[in-house]
Amino acid sequence: MIAFVFPGQASQFPGMGKDLFDSSSEAQKLFQQADDILGFSISDVMFNGAEEDLKKTEVTQPAVFLHSVITALIKSDTQPDAVAGHSLGEFSALVANGTLSFEDGLSLVKARADAMQKACDANPSTMAAIVGLDDKVVEEVCKGIDKVVVPANYNCPGQLVISGEIEAVELACEKLLKEGARRAIILAVGGAFHSPLMQPAQDDLSTAIEATKFNAPRCPIYQNVDGLPQTDPSLIQQNLVKQLTSPVRWSETIQNMITDGIEAFVEIGGTGKVLQGMIKRISRETQTMNL
Repeated sequence: MIAFVFPGQASQFPGMGKDLFDSSSEAQKLFQQADDILGFSISDVMFNGAEEDLKKTEVTQPAVFLHSVITALIKSDTQPDAVAGHSLGEFSALVANGTLSFEDGLSLVKARADAMQKACDANPSTMAAIVGLDDKVVEEVCKGIDKVVVPANYNCPGQLVISGEIEAVELACEKLLKEGARRAIILAVGGAFHSPLMQPAQDDLSTAIEATKFNAPRCPIYQNVDGLPQTDPSLIQQNLVKQLTSPVRWSETIQNMITDGIEAFVEIGGTGKVLQGMIKRISRETQTMNL
């Protein structure tokens, strides 16, 4: 059994999608459609923009989405048995398995980017990657800090991203290094994604999600909020609403997919390597657990 997995923010790179555009008339139509939906030439930024241009949230999210989705639509002649996406990548996965149309998926990604940028501007915040500690230690340290700091991305064993107010994240990093973390790295992001500080963005985005048609998917999607497979359009929709303020349970997602019989993971979009390292570590851990 094969699963398609889709990366999120930080998988962008200059020139992304140019090869698709040059080799496929169908890709050209989709990029033109995207330019029309977004109201600016996203294709020009993707193909010709500098790395800094691609880091702007209103550009990054649709660019990553488009690269993944058009790659899946144009290049893949395989139907996956399941899909999953890391954070933003969940929207790409929902188009790939037919739950969302291309147009609706891109429109939601635009709404998501705009809502997140608005929340970030209103409340400066940040994230940090914690390497080399058990998840429970990170969770306990975060609980012991008065200001907002929470686990945000359970990426793989020994790698958990925390998210929250700038002072709280910095304090958590100091405490976690004392607890034995190998590294605690403040990330170059615009805000505290997947934390309670994203509640205003979630409120804005929920209106758009609830107004969008969700179809019966061709295969299950394992969703970020609980790591479980879903095929019910209404439940998929509800989970997507919760995503911005809930942690990304990526380790749990991949563990469940392996347990359910997924044998191969094909990363669609980005460099094709962002998620593979995580999956290898999770796979080793899952095999150990099953011994």
